[in-house]
Amino acid sequence: MGFSGRIARFFLTSQLTPLIALIAALLGLFAILVTPREEEPQINVTMANVFIAFPGASAKDVEALVAKPAEQVLSQIAGIEHIYSVSRPGMAVLTVQYLVGQDRTQALVRLYDTIQANRDWVSPELGVGEPIIKPLGIDDVPIVTVTLWTRDETRGAYEMEQAAHAAEIELKRIAGTREVTTVGGPGRAVRVMMDPDRMASFGVSAQDIRDALQVSNAAQPSGTLVSNNQEILVQTGTFLTGADDVRQLVVGVAQGRPVYMSDIATVVAGPDQPARYVWHGPGAGGVHQADRGLTYPAVTLAVSKKPGENAVDVAEKVIERVNSLQNSVLPEGIEVSVTRNYGATADDKAKKLIQKLIFATGSVVLLVLFAIGRREALIVGAAVLLTLAATLFASWAWGFTLNRVSLFALIFSIGILVDDAIVVVENIHRRMGLDHDGLEAIIPRAVDEVGGPTILATFTVIAALLPMAFVTGLMGPYMSPIPINASIGMVISLAIAFVVTPWLALKLIKQGAHGSHEAGDDRLTTLFRTRMTPFLRGTDGHGARRKLWLGIGLAIVLSVTLPVLQLVILKMLPFDNKSEFQIVVDLPVGTPLEKTAQVLAEMGEAVAQVPEVTDYQAYAGTAAPINFNGLVRQYYLRSGPEVGDLQVNLVDKHDRDRKSHEIAQAIRPAVEAIAKKHGADVKVVEVPPGPPVMSPIVAEIYGPDYDAQIRVAKEVRKVFEQSEGIVAIDDTVEDDAQRFVVRVLQNKAAMAGVAQKDVVAAMKMGLSGENVTPIHGSGSKYEIPVRITLPPERQSHIEELLKLNVRGTSGNLVPLSELVEVMPSEREKTIYHKDLLPVVFVFGDTGGKLDSPLYGLFGMRGELKDRPLEQGGSLAEYFIRQPADPYAGFSLKWDGEWQVTYETFRDMGIAYAVGLMLIYILVVAQFKSYLTPLIIMAPIPLTIIGVMPGHALLGAQFTATSMIGMIALAGIIVRNSILLVDFINEQVRAGMDFQEAVIQAGATRAKPIVLTGLAAMLGAFFILDDPIFSGLAVSLIFGIFVSTLLTLVVIPVLYYAANFRKFPSQQPGVSNDR
Repeated sequence: MGFSGRIARFFLTSQLTPLIALIAALLGLFAILVTPREEEPQINVTMANVFIAFPGASAKDVEALVAKPAEQVLSQIAGIEHIYSVSRPGMAVLTVQYLVGQDRTQALVRLYDTIQANRDWVSPELGVGEPIIKPLGIDDVPIVTVTLWTRDETRGAYEMEQAAHAAEIELKRIAGTREVTTVGGPGRAVRVMMDPDRMASFGVSAQDIRDALQVSNAAQPSGTLVSNNQEILVQTGTFLTGADDVRQLVVGVAQGRPVYMSDIATVVAGPDQPARYVWHGPGAGGVHQADRGLTYPAVTLAVSKKPGENAVDVAEKVIERVNSLQNSVLPEGIEVSVTRNYGATADDKAKKLIQKLIFATGSVVLLVLFAIGRREALIVGAAVLLTLAATLFASWAWGFTLNRVSLFALIFSIGILVDDAIVVVENIHRRMGLDHDGLEAIIPRAVDEVGGPTILATFTVIAALLPMAFVTGLMGPYMSPIPINASIGMVISLAIAFVVTPWLALKLIKQGAHGSHEAGDDRLTTLFRTRMTPFLRGTDGHGARRKLWLGIGLAIVLSVTLPVLQLVILKMLPFDNKSEFQIVVDLPVGTPLEKTAQVLAEMGEAVAQVPEVTDYQAYAGTAAPINFNGLVRQYYLRSGPEVGDLQVNLVDKHDRDRKSHEIAQAIRPAVEAIAKKHGADVKVVEVPPGPPVMSPIVAEIYGPDYDAQIRVAKEVRKVFEQSEGIVAIDDTVEDDAQRFVVRVLQNKAAMAGVAQKDVVAAMKMGLSGENVTPIHGSGSKYEIPVRITLPPERQSHIEELLKLNVRGTSGNLVPLSELVEVMPSEREKTIYHKDLLPVVFVFGDTGGKLDSPLYGLFGMRGELKDRPLEQGGSLAEYFIRQPADPYAGFSLKWDGEWQVTYETFRDMGIAYAVGLMLIYILVVAQFKSYLTPLIIMAPIPLTIIGVMPGHALLGAQFTATSMIGMIALAGIIVRNSILLVDFINEQVRAGMDFQEAVIQAGATRAKPIVLTGLAAMLGAFFILDDPIFSGLAVSLIFGIFVSTLLTLVVIPVLYYAANFRKFPSQQPGVSNDR
């Protein structure tokens, strides 16, 4: 007796067996209770921004003196995928993007170490600031956002901000929270607004005000006095504690009397001059739909969680705490809207998928009930539940969370996990009809009969799936729970099929008459004999066999042409049905904040009318709280008067008919029309399924000269604009905008005894203001600065600024207008680098019928490839990597979704090939033949006959998950072939005629093969309605259906065709298929 038979015999009567089953069940229960729940797998994307200030330097100087050397230094670090840099006047921002899966702590230690070790790359005299390093990762994405807003017209964003700051510390006290931040609000300051005319009459300059503030806000412990046997602490000086202290400061002496701050400036304490606006707008689908079209001042509290914490628990506690703060920390009249709750979506997804898991298990048990019997169904059900329980525990131990991918892995594997139990139970059932020497003797024999091929078949499925765990890039860790969970499940299901299933069979099955079983077998045998004999009959069946091969070949060719004819659309992943999307608006550089707010308000009005929108939040001059997409696209760096975001929230997907993608597509024309009217660029950004990219379509323009690259990028952009179905078009080229260069006339300044640095400081104080010193004793955790500036109404004309005076060395006051000349010029443009090369980006997305960036990209290729350029030469094209020599001419490198798609399908293709090799090796080892494994693997191409027409029939896109289904099919289909070939060999060894053995194999193995096929299809059926994983379901359902039917005919016929000459007809023979 073989290995599997011996194991079955040992555990059949062992007291350990029920204990093993109980432990497996308890471990599963434990795993369900302790495994953290999340909506998506946590992909460890380690990024860091390095900010290096270089005050006053031009963009070109920042690029040459800071960005380039810094890029070279950072590129020394191991494990880096890309280095980006943005050089703008006065500041370089470098982004270090590590390879996916790099250990965050190690990566950041290397980054800090490299920067500190190379601090001498700039000389101290250059005036370059300290590098500020801000690491970012998946845990920086807020899981809960709460918007505070009010209907009270006497309160505004300033009051909302104060309330939010008070709530921050309360929320931070919740266990598991990581960062609590407030987005919006003007900030708080004491503004000293200078009056140049009164300052001139009192003989006071801006520097005098600054010096007075700095020297007056000083206090120090001076020591201690000992008097009357007591030690008394002495402190000298007092701090400024508010606007009254500032007003009473003496800034100078005029005509023998002191000049107070209130004489020459207006001192105002309270909200700062707004640099951003945030407001809340109720929509047509929300609870406040009566307020639709109205807007209310707001701020948003964003809360992220620590790594490894359960998103569901943290989110629930945060929302509960916010509700308890109402009418206490959050004053009456402040409304609270939860505008993001990833905890609730994760919990909803997990519960729904666990429910599907139960349904899938139940449906498989029902299948066995109708096909074999009641007791057998009970055995299979118990085996599946125990396998799932043990797999859930293994998944937790491996470090996976309960998320949509790990749960889909289990649902998808139900059909495969049940195979081992079905094959064993069905064979025990069959053997009981043939042998009558008691169950204790029959069961080990029945298990042993299918044991070898079952072990082999299980490992072929693992061999097909496991290489997928090594897919690289962002898609690797996103999909890794599927191969790992399914493979672990397969091993566990095999163990349970040999250990627990025989024990359950002994306890539950009663041996009785099996006549009906034999009658059913006879019918099957007759069916197979009539259908298969024409293809057998030695050389006589040659013509029939040729027709069969031709028919199958033609079907494969037709299936492969479906994607070519665009009857099946290829896409990385389809859009999920989320409850949010974003509208990202960029106005021309130089647009004031109020204009941006006006454009956002118009878009908000259009959005609020959509029946599925509950509410929206508008962010002018700042970025909305980021999601995973915003993290990769670096939306958190978006700030400035010309940028804005609309965060649009939708009603729950159960309460609407349209998917979020359809709503976003429908809203796009309206917002694009508003954007066009105001000369803005607008993008409707949805939460991407799986890995996010900078934009679905990205064209990177490289070349020898940056100004010429900009002109080439504009040409490329024109092609984007003229191409049908390309939307959300943008580039990194800023619009021309005006600037004034105030040049100090050196000879006049020298004669007046004024230094250029004093002129620069006075101009800065007048326009952007200068934070001179802080207010003490306010009790606020945020600093309240005292800022010197001109009143806002005086900041609109340069002439008002030039009225300010500066003091010369002899003490005389000189107006700025006498020392400077104003020269109009253009603003400098930002310079971008990627991986040490200057680059200009052009972005796009696809809308419309095809809705796949790949088709949009390849549609534009004809216009762009080898396009003649005004700058000379033609535009070279690259797909995979940057040009090796950017100085040879201008070139375009395609990036975005294409890059992730290429890397994912390349790695999956390699995984598929490796899986096939492993399967071949396993089957060679089992059958000791080089030809038989090729026959056994022949039905793998047959899966395409089901997969592609299946996608076309249901109108589904062929995605990465469809590819996973195809890879899994390779293992599942080979399993059926192994069972058939093994049975033929067994029958021949037992003395049966070869042709008869082939017919009998089809008839006898048809039931377990069809049963396991149906089980896998039923498991997949429950995934069919998921937007992302429907591709996997379509592949499995149609692939298994077609290839199972074909396998039952093709494999026996092919095996017969390859071997019939070795066996004399109607003569007993021995298998010798070497």
